[in-house]
Amino acid sequence: MGIDDIKYLVFDIESIPDARLIRMVKYPHLDIDEKAAVLKFQEEVLDNSGGTTTFIPATFQYPVSICILKCREDFTIADIVSLDEPEFRPGEMTRLFWQGVEKQYDKASLVTFNGRGFDIPLMEFMAFRYGITAQRHFRDKFAGRYRFGTKHIDLHDWLSNYNAVRVAGGLNLLAKLLGKPGKMDAKGDEVYDMYLAGKKKEINDYCIHDVLDTYFVFLRTRVMQSELTIEREQDLVKMAKNYIEENQQRIPALQIYLKNWGDWDPWP
Repeated sequence: MGIDDIKYLVFDIESIPDARLIRMVKYPHLDIDEKAAVLKFQEEVLDNSGGTTTFIPATFQYPVSICILKCREDFTIADIVSLDEPEFRPGEMTRLFWQGVEKQYDKASLVTFNGRGFDIPLMEFMAFRYGITAQRHFRDKFAGRYRFGTKHIDLHDWLSNYNAVRVAGGLNLLAKLLGKPGKMDAKGDEVYDMYLAGKKKEINDYCIHDVLDTYFVFLRTRVMQSELTIEREQDLVKMAKNYIEENQQRIPALQIYLKNWGDWDPWP
């Protein structure tokens, strides 16, 4: 992450359950393999959530894709990168992530959708796991760890009135309100099965799509805060489409996004 005029780092993470850790911590006395341990934990989560989710807590997961959209101060896209592609090694992705955050700390803010609830804690646990230093992030009282700090804009946190209400439909709903693809061929709860099937590239494509959706939602929230006019936002959307068209050969995941592209057409 090394472009001088970068102001925002819009990022998303796809992760999977750490089967080895789950078996070690949750079921050390049971004669089950790692895959069965994950399934058992998912069943417990489903029961405890009243049948609403099988999503395993961040402490028991690790990243398999981290994608970052580098956004300039004028809100135009500078680049989209996938960390440690095509190997997608968790330790190397973690190192590159925190190295980039620390390098851009004085200039750039993180932008996520539910990053405070998952992505940032996950990466903090990964820093713990690999012994990685992120001095500014962990020591600055205005850092991305803090709800009202300036270094992390969590769009879910903001749109939910800081968890006063639930953003039902999530990023998918918000993206589709803007005419953007939202969820297409994959969903978050399918990532583990995709990983077991060896579909690392497809997981990373899905991560890129989520980053783009997050970017467009970010632009609309800047309109709501009067940092952008709606006319300027629509100009930025057109420029983003041009970026996607021009880079679809370099970043094949953009081809899928472009095929499902839609324009903003509010109703009723």
